Amino acid sequence: MPSSKSPTVPWDRVEAAPLVLVTGPEELLAERAIGRLVGQGLQRDPDALVVQLDASSEASQGVQAAAAGTLFDTSMIVVARSVEHLTDSFQTDSLAYLANPNPEAMVIWRHRSGQRGKKLLDALRAAGANEAECQAIKYDQDKTAFVIEEFRTADRLIDRGAVQALIDAVGADLMELAASCRQLVADTTGRISRDMVDRYYGGRSQATAFAVADAAVAGDVAKAAALARHAMGSGTEPLQLVSALAAKLRTMAQVGGAKRAGLDPVKDLRISPWLASRARQSLEKWDGPSLGQAILAVAQADAEIKGLGGVPGKVGRAYAAERAFLTVAQLAAD
Repeated sequence: MPSSKSPTVPWDRVEAAPLVLVTGPEELLAERAIGRLVGQGLQRDPDALVVQLDASSEASQGVQAAAAGTLFDTSMIVVARSVEHLTDSFQTDSLAYLANPNPEAMVIWRHRSGQRGKKLLDALRAAGANEAECQAIKYDQDKTAFVIEEFRTADRLIDRGAVQALIDAVGADLMELAASCRQLVADTTGRISRDMVDRYYGGRSQATAFAVADAAVAGDVAKAAALARHAMGSGTEPLQLVSALAAKLRTMAQVGGAKRAGLDPVKDLRISPWLASRARQSLEKWDGPSLGQAILAVAQADAEIKGLGGVPGKVGRAYAAERAFLTVAQLAAD
């Protein structure tokens, strides 16, 4: 077993290897690191089989069995999440795997933070695992660099004042920042100006459409109502709120359907890894019938806001949006 420790690198520089460790609390960057690694593995072997493991579950398959391959010599890409909550048996199995790893497989261990699993982390580092560090982005200059890079990757330019306005409106959550960048890219053309940002996000003080949607699908009726009213009172259009909720429910339906069909939403449906991860978490409160009811409620609100149901004026549109959010939140809470 190798004894030289590989250097720790940022998420966007980590390279595929038989042993990989992804550490740090920033979930979006970690999911992007994992997506990068899986993509590299599939580029090398498009027929590779991707296996997802939950290190915190007693029922989870072990790394040794998952990475062993198949009778048809299929390459294996194994992603073990929640290593910060790993079971004793999962740690024992992983340590045993390190003694004789499969050189044709890639195993990725994802550890957020904390002391649990330290023995495994130390062993992985001693074995020369490639490590990507995904530390939380706390400082304004780092958030600014992140937003600029999001638009650069989308081949769009954004004014410096627009960057700060977006950060001020959306807040510190990196997933919300990334989602806000995607929405601006999708809904606008040309260089992103401060006026564009203000039109979408001005004055919301973190009561974003995404925050309202998150509260609704989590079943937090009071929070969803409060955030929706604050957002609309601060100038957010009801249609923006309903569109964000519709997008979230649509992703949940796609991820849930992929699971039932035995598909990988990332590989087969091209859903970004972090969106798929959030959708899986959200689906814990939902079943098929309730999700279907939620989608119908949001579709009805969308139609009413667009004037198809004869809803009168601004007050009527706001009522239709709020009713949709409360319906979804209640379905999740039941």
